[in-house]
Amino acid sequence: MTSPVTFFHGARPKTLGAAVAPVVIGTACASVHAPVLWWRATGALTVAVALQVGVNYANDYSDGVRGTDAERRGPVRLTATGLATPSAVRGAAAVAFGAAAAVGAWLALVVEPWLLLLGAASIAAAVLYTGGPRPYGYLGLGELSVLAFFGFAATTGSAYVQLESVPSTAWWGALAAGFPACAILLANNLRDLETDRCAGKHTLAVRLGERAARRLFAALLVGSLLAVLGIAASHASALLALAAAPLALHPWKLVSTRTDAPGLVAALVGTVRFQLAVAGLLAVGLALA
Repeated sequence: MTSPVTFFHGARPKTLGAAVAPVVIGTACASVHAPVLWWRATGALTVAVALQVGVNYANDYSDGVRGTDAERRGPVRLTATGLATPSAVRGAAAVAFGAAAAVGAWLALVVEPWLLLLGAASIAAAVLYTGGPRPYGYLGLGELSVLAFFGFAATTGSAYVQLESVPSTAWWGALAAGFPACAILLANNLRDLETDRCAGKHTLAVRLGERAARRLFAALLVGSLLAVLGIAASHASALLALAAAPLALHPWKLVSTRTDAPGLVAALVGTVRFQLAVAGLLAVGLALA
């Protein structure tokens, strides 16, 4: 029987900041207009984290049974390594998606029933990333999906459950959170570029090539900081988030100079730290607005 600790590592906890950041930013953007409803913010955070855990397990299962993870470098893969049976990993994904669906349905019924459609679309996107007959993650569309769901949907959705409307700053906030989330996936796919190419998984890194993918990684980090300026146009105190800029230098340098798995895993983790710093400092800045 697989231990809970193994499943914990299989959930890739070091990446979960990508789910936390958009909720923090969306809630902070809403807080300028009304006091925070913390129970709704907690619900939104639960949904976002459960969705990411679910997609991590679903990716582990789908890539594992397809054989894509056979030569994978980096964090542990439960299915490919045999640490857990495919059915157990699939079950773990179902539990995570079930938790996201339950809490999301509760929020939707309290706030606005049409949010059920957004939740259903988010779960479908998570499952079909590497699952189904034509997984879009194998077509180079993973980063676009991350921007859509862990950028725009999570950020504006978190603002909406607070205000039942979306302030203009939340759209900029979606880019501030979404661009680093895309960079996290891009760093992951740069690490696996050769093995993905051999396995027929045409990620964006495979399609662009190593040099262009590295340049895109840098552009995504810069884009996050530029999005902060969009928020600062309405609330100057949001400029505090630019203090996170030095944290972008280390992952950028790693992606620019390293090709080994440990180096690119460190870049991925560094990007998560940068993203969380942007979110936290932006929240503080908006609290001062």
